[in-house]
Amino acid sequence: MSDEFFNWQEFLGRWQEEWIPLEDEDEDDEHTVLPLGRPGADEAAIVAAEERLGRRLPPSYREFLAVSDGWRVDQTAGIYQLGGVADIDWFRDPFDMTPLYEQNLGQDPREEDVLLAGMWRRALRLETDSDMSYALLDPGDRDQDGEWALYVYKGWGGEYPDRYPSFRAYMEAMYRGFHADRAGRTDFVNATTRAQDARVDRARLLALRGRYEEALPLLEEARSFGRPHSAVLLNQLHHLRAPHSSQDYGDLVADPRYLPELLPVQAMVPARGKWRLGGDGHWLGMMAARGVARETVEAVLGAVRDGTHRYAPTGPWGRAVSEARESALCGATDAAWRVLREALPRWEAPGPSLIAPLGLLADPVLGPLITPERGREILATPRAGQTGPAPEPVPDLDPPGLAWLSEPAANPRPREGYRCVWAEGVDPARLPALIGEEGAGLSAPVDPRTASRQAPRPHEREGVELWEDRAVVAAGRTAEGWAFAFDGHARRLNKRFLSPAAAASPSGRAVVVWREPRHSSPEDHPAAFHLSVAERGEELYSFTVRGAEVQRSGAIPEALDPARLFRPEDAGPDRERRLLETLHAELGLSLPRFALTRGRLRTFTTRSWTRAPHAGEAFGYAYVSVGPRRS
Repeated sequence: MSDEFFNWQEFLGRWQEEWIPLEDEDEDDEHTVLPLGRPGADEAAIVAAEERLGRRLPPSYREFLAVSDGWRVDQTAGIYQLGGVADIDWFRDPFDMTPLYEQNLGQDPREEDVLLAGMWRRALRLETDSDMSYALLDPGDRDQDGEWALYVYKGWGGEYPDRYPSFRAYMEAMYRGFHADRAGRTDFVNATTRAQDARVDRARLLALRGRYEEALPLLEEARSFGRPHSAVLLNQLHHLRAPHSSQDYGDLVADPRYLPELLPVQAMVPARGKWRLGGDGHWLGMMAARGVARETVEAVLGAVRDGTHRYAPTGPWGRAVSEARESALCGATDAAWRVLREALPRWEAPGPSLIAPLGLLADPVLGPLITPERGREILATPRAGQTGPAPEPVPDLDPPGLAWLSEPAANPRPREGYRCVWAEGVDPARLPALIGEEGAGLSAPVDPRTASRQAPRPHEREGVELWEDRAVVAAGRTAEGWAFAFDGHARRLNKRFLSPAAAASPSGRAVVVWREPRHSSPEDHPAAFHLSVAERGEELYSFTVRGAEVQRSGAIPEALDPARLFRPEDAGPDRERRLLETLHAELGLSLPRFALTRGRLRTFTTRSWTRAPHAGEAFGYAYVSVGPRRS
């Protein structure tokens, strides 16, 4: 970093002019101007110090000494006073830190770790008064301009030292810290605070116009000066760029204008059980201390935790949110996102401190749709009455068809099977009445993977026979208009399997597919695959393939003939992919990948997929649980 155009006289003079004591500092006279620096050292004094040290000082520190021979740094920085040319000397590692850092280098250390380990014995010590802290310039850590890195080590903390690329960078950081420490004082107003506040105002407008990348550096600099509103605006930009992260919005959650958007978002961390500082009680108390009524905090946390919270803004944006939620509840997450995308320009900020619809993130149905790419698209879309070019739409996330089911990434447990019922001309809400157990109905939106995996076994349910195979299925609608009921954790395909295709086909066709879990020893128990198709209550055809054994019934179309689909030479993942592609091409079947793997859908429990054993038919069941409850 070159200091060719940096004016130390102007920089230090501005710092001196702006200086006022901290509110807790004991000053005899608040109107007395405390001198932070001293007259600059002349060239001869600087050269004499360099001859004593045996090294030429780095450029920015040398230029600083020529303007001020030392400086009073703020108390909150750990370093109180920087010495002048007569005070500086080599540190020489009096506390024997070098071996401690060297022993942690490992076999293939990073360059920065090697530099840090060697810094202690070669560094130049600058401070003359501190709180067990040391300002160390390292001649071994140099840049292309000859600047030495400056390390601040706080001996009372035990953490790694803070590194600054040069003395100038350190002093600029201390100047920003001086401002941040006084930012809350009403009497701390000067040219710098006014300039930074203007940056915040400009950044807010840029963000609303979709130019968030231009707003980011403005807000980052303003936050380093502690300017009001800069952190909360910056946190919103960071949050939507990383939607699954967490950000703090301080006292803004208590403002009635922002509470419906921000309090549910703040509740997401404790709702997921990730709040470690004293659990719910501590978090509830913290929100109450910020001014939110405790009963409100408890109600919001409970709704976010149990999945019943709904993001419900008003106006055109609110209507779009409701429409998008209904689409997402049926599995049409790409269509839901397109509704939100189109309505984003009509979003209205409830107040000047909110620059994006953060409340989306806490909605249990719509929140999972906001990927980092979509979060950036939100930020790049002009909104709240501002204008600008629309961003390039991000691609849809759901591939067509079924082939994604054969991809390892589609299932974190690739040995698990899946089964699904598709019903033509049926609303998903009717599926429980057609193929559900007695009294079944659609649940609130849940993670379909968790719901299926944690479904109780027959022996865990009163009134359910041990032979029954009732599945918890996620219900929705495909892009082609079929209702579907999907179980992503299907068990083995029992030979007493009873297809629900006929029951699901009162209005048109129904299709059932079951792919049995893969097995570690396919020779002992080859994986099975079943297809059955019915129409208006009558099964048209079906087949079940288990290894070389094939059972078939009805007039199977040539394209779906198992002899064609299950050739011995085609064994492996490619065969399953081709099979699923054929089902898509011939029957128009598809499933929404995003909704089933990352979204929220309504579920219900089906009737048994296994018939009752006939008289004299032997059967036996054993349930063994090892370790904790399935999760």
